[in-house]
Amino acid sequence: MGSGIIAPPSRGQVAAPVPQGVLVLEAFLVSTGVVALAEIGDKTQLLALVLAARFRKPAPIILGILVATLANHFLAGAVGAWIAALVGPVAMRWILGLSFIAMAAWMLVPDRLDDEAPPPPKHGVFLTTLIAFFLAEMGDKTQIATVALAAKYPSLVAVVSGTTFGMMLANVPAVLLGEVAARKLPMRLVHGVAGAIFLVLGVLVLAGVGGGR
Repeated sequence: MGSGIIAPPSRGQVAAPVPQGVLVLEAFLVSTGVVALAEIGDKTQLLALVLAARFRKPAPIILGILVATLANHFLAGAVGAWIAALVGPVAMRWILGLSFIAMAAWMLVPDRLDDEAPPPPKHGVFLTTLIAFFLAEMGDKTQIATVALAAKYPSLVAVVSGTTFGMMLANVPAVLLGEVAARKLPMRLVHGVAGAIFLVLGVLVLAGVGGGR
């Protein structure tokens, strides 16, 4: 009759892989939280405020932001996945870790919107918002974060869904409530939390801890 005590794994035993469903959920939640925090006070959120004040039509503005974000972040995620497939795992770990740490520092830099006002809605508020938001997101913090997250996690759909949801969490209240909502938020604290999350992600990636590729 056995003692019922389960022997611990030997030193050379390989740890069990993380279940795919857990990785997908982690990719979605991390992408949502990081991008939602990074978007607060960001250039594209300021653009959402300007569009809402100028056109005063929340529905087409919100829809335009959604479509622009999906298109932009899908392209960014595809670039991240391509980089991950191209680069070896050791080099990828260093690239990702240092990128997340750089993003942590970038989070502390205040953002501002260019002085040019959005163009008049010659093609309607929806199309104007879609084009303006898509272009403003190019090279922005949240787009670069999407590239890095898609390179870290194997599920492109989970990452893009999470980053898009995070963008909407930050921008829909800005469109509906305007500057009143934006002024109530402690920007320094929010950006500090976002920076801390990126820093932790960078350290974990460099240490080889956590889910991902």
